[in-house]
Amino acid sequence: MTNFLNVFKIRDLRNKVFIILGLLALFRIMAAIPTPGVNVLALQNLLNSSQLFSFLNLFSGGGLSNLSIVMLGVGPYITSTIVMQLLTIVFPNLKKIYYEEGEFGRAKFNRLSRWLTVPFAAIQAFSFINFLGAQGVLNSLSLTQVLMNVVIITAGSVALMWIGELISEQGIGNGISLIIFAGIVSALPSTIQLAISTYTPQVLPSYIAFLAISIIVIAGVVFINEGERKVPISYARRIRGNKMYGGVSSYLPLKVNQAGVIPIIFAISLLLFPQFLAQITGLFSQDLYFKLNDLVTYFFNNLWLYGALYFILVVIFTYFYTAVTFNPEEISKNLQKSGGFIPGLRPGDQTSKFLGKIINRTTLFGSIFLGLIAVLPIIVQGITNIQFFTLGGTSILIVVSVALETMRQVDSQLTVRQYE
Repeated sequence: MTNFLNVFKIRDLRNKVFIILGLLALFRIMAAIPTPGVNVLALQNLLNSSQLFSFLNLFSGGGLSNLSIVMLGVGPYITSTIVMQLLTIVFPNLKKIYYEEGEFGRAKFNRLSRWLTVPFAAIQAFSFINFLGAQGVLNSLSLTQVLMNVVIITAGSVALMWIGELISEQGIGNGISLIIFAGIVSALPSTIQLAISTYTPQVLPSYIAFLAISIIVIAGVVFINEGERKVPISYARRIRGNKMYGGVSSYLPLKVNQAGVIPIIFAISLLLFPQFLAQITGLFSQDLYFKLNDLVTYFFNNLWLYGALYFILVVIFTYFYTAVTFNPEEISKNLQKSGGFIPGLRPGDQTSKFLGKIINRTTLFGSIFLGLIAVLPIIVQGITNIQFFTLGGTSILIVVSVALETMRQVDSQLTVRQYE
């Protein structure tokens, strides 16, 4: 709370906070602008009957609940980011751009991801409109109206991506994560109101169970996000002129969960992909569409199969994203350039192997724990048949992780400005 108040005492940080709040308010306004021709009753029935669309509504920041112009949310941008990072494994030139060209290379890589977002958004918008039309959610549209809606929805996704980039530039939190965070938090008042209005003594055990699961998830996320392995670092003494530098000891903090909430977002985005694939096939073959749709529906209704794949994807993406963002060889080179070394190890290759071994061990624990937290509500739902646990658990996981990461960046901003 003290740090929160201190932010408003520094003019620069205060302006950054107001800019972020203004951009999030703009996002919420866009999420309230519906596309034309929506059958509200059919839409609500679809959202209530499908766990898939509940997840999609989560990542659209609530934009799907009224088929707004940002109904796809940040999904297309997340998909393009996943595809680009996977392509670094296939194409050495992309890997070279990302790892070896520094900040300029990463800026170029991010620019390619943003360009790729446009076709992804257009394809998803077109397939989604056709699917909703088949479900009776959208009134009958002509080809011109369909294309107009595709352009509007694609523009909404690109605008949302741009808003996310503007938020990230302020240096207080990740823009894409904060957009998802804002969408989840905006749904809290209606959720609380619904819980109060539907309360009966018979559902009291369900409410208590939900509260207990929420506390477990929050405690687990805080534990993983704050956990770190401190690797001791010593700096050699150097004499320049009449002054001596170095000769001090420090440590390199290696987070247990280097990837934060990104593996959860990646995993759910990948789980949503088969549904969009089924929608695209419906444009060419109705029989194939119904077969694929039945298969996807069976998969999502089988909680244990869905939960197992969800857990595996979270573990895989935790390792994958950690490997992308943390390069032991680069860390070793930077330590060697600055005259630092790990006691008992030679600088260079031996140090990079040691750091790689440590990060693999810490990531194993972090990924398994993160995966268990992600699927814990699904396990409870399978045992108790309480339908709202899965969405609630994922929401809590994202909200807590984003809040912790944002507060960490706020602390770093205060430290840079030497605020005591």
